[in-house]
Amino acid sequence: MSNYITEIAGTPTGSQLAMFLALSAAILHAVFGALQKGRYDPWLSRGVIDLSYGIIAAPFALFFTPWPEPHMWLIFFGMVLIHIVYKLSQAMAYSLGAYTVVYPVVRGIGPLITVVIAGFVFGENFTLKQWIGVLILSLAILSLAVVNLYGSEKFKRKELYFALSWAALAGIMVAAYTTYDAYGIRLTADPFTFLAWFFFLDGILVFPWIALARWQKMETTPKIIPLIFRGITGGFIAIFSFGSIMIATRLDSVGEAAVIRETSTVFAAIIGWIFFKEAPIDQLFPGVLAIVLAGMIIIWRDALRENHQRDNKKFY
Repeated sequence: MSNYITEIAGTPTGSQLAMFLALSAAILHAVFGALQKGRYDPWLSRGVIDLSYGIIAAPFALFFTPWPEPHMWLIFFGMVLIHIVYKLSQAMAYSLGAYTVVYPVVRGIGPLITVVIAGFVFGENFTLKQWIGVLILSLAILSLAVVNLYGSEKFKRKELYFALSWAALAGIMVAAYTTYDAYGIRLTADPFTFLAWFFFLDGILVFPWIALARWQKMETTPKIIPLIFRGITGGFIAIFSFGSIMIATRLDSVGEAAVIRETSTVFAAIIGWIFFKEAPIDQLFPGVLAIVLAGMIIIWRDALRENHQRDNKKFY
């Protein structure tokens, strides 16, 4: 599998697979965010989910994938730090604000910054059409937050503004970890070594202990079996979601994969509307969906055209 990924990286086949993986990551990430925001304390949910995917990844990291190269340990250290800041800021945002307000801000800010950083780190250059697509998609995503912020009386406005500040920081950290992790996964010979060790280290080091501390301070604790089930479910979703986007960045452009992944906001809006009763967007949602898809199509089609032109030049 690792050899196949290396062989198709940078080809039209790789580009198409990268888009499929990025879209899969989008759907899964929206479900993952809903699991963290759902009926339980978001810090508790995140801790149980992290512990679950850490335990799932442990045997693969320790026994079934090649051992990381020496230079990767410093990469893993930086990776863990970035993800800690991201998860702390996201948990704060979920604690204070509505899912359908917070999530679009996090995911709308991320792609704009990621595209810029990827240009410096990986030398990726977006065409004018792709930049237009990025702007269309990001503004459409952020508009969902604006609609939900001013269209609902269910939430305290002051708390939501604090939530938006934390969400903005989380969005910046999304760009940071997307670029940094894409850099890291390209430094190891086997991408599955990177993924296994990421989930193992990220899963066991911080948030399970935060969750344990909060559990001990709770006057009324939730039922343990449903919480464990949520953690295991979220753990598998996290592995497939993050794993998909990381392989996508290994196969093709980091910026393109990051932007397509942020269509998760559309799926998050549906989840928030149906399950959390947060979003009065039944009239606006079709239009926003069309705009988001338009931005995504512009980016992807231009990228495919560039890949085909590059292959034709190699052929001739």
